[in-house]
Amino acid sequence: MSFSNTVCTLAIPRRNRIKASGLKLRFCTNETQATREKFVKKLQGLGFDISVAEVTAPAPAACRLLKERGLRPHLLVHDDLVPEFAEIDKTNPNCVVVGDAAENFSYANVNEAFRVLIGLEKPVLISLGRGRYYKETDGLKLDVGAYMKALEYACDVEAEVVGKPAKAFFESALAEMGVPPREAIMIGDDIVSDVGGAQQCGMRAVQVRTGKYRAFGHHRASPTPPGWLLNAVIRPAEDPTRNELLIQLIPNRPCDENHPQVKPDAYVNNLAEAVDVILSQL
Repeated sequence: MSFSNTVCTLAIPRRNRIKASGLKLRFCTNETQATREKFVKKLQGLGFDISVAEVTAPAPAACRLLKERGLRPHLLVHDDLVPEFAEIDKTNPNCVVVGDAAENFSYANVNEAFRVLIGLEKPVLISLGRGRYYKETDGLKLDVGAYMKALEYACDVEAEVVGKPAKAFFESALAEMGVPPREAIMIGDDIVSDVGGAQQCGMRAVQVRTGKYRAFGHHRASPTPPGWLLNAVIRPAEDPTRNELLIQLIPNRPCDENHPQVKPDAYVNNLAEAVDVILSQL
């Protein structure tokens, strides 16, 4: 709904329409740079009527898992997320929890996490997500998934993911709402984490063509290359007889709409359009 402090067009009134319709609403976020309280306060400052109880996030899910299994984590997370783990014993770590640590993803910090993992007889790596990248106002940034994969490779271990697109993450959100998967719809901009994750849980999912949506490109996993279009552009010169003709090759199909594994139930241009379509079916 927002990038940094910029609110997506018409997001607030559409969110209010959902609430007024009587439909249950849950914000499923992979936010791991702040506590839920800080995340909610930020959205409230942008004009959203939202409470902590309406948010499903990875850190609380990770804390529940740590307590259930008696795990003591070494944290490789953002400083602002540390308070979420206040009640967790972190002495003599027997696992590593990694989140979107941003500037804390220094060589020294990542290497320290590696040393903890490699020194364990049975290394346990818990990741608060596996996103590849996300969008901020200044451009795309590497997400936790890139660092998770580095630790997996170095320690020959498979991470347990507690954020999107993990099936358990969506099941937790559904349980909190008391809604069966077949009666729920996910709206998101990430073809894998939002759409794919929700669908593997039995939900329907709508992809918005905003945010992380990639309008052009090609998924590496696709078995066949995309088609291409010739795009001709004339670069004018002062002397018309010396105009330049530039030929460009561009993919003829949007990348996310040609994903080899994930097929959304619908595409919409933005959140407002998604809400309008859903409410029109009531």
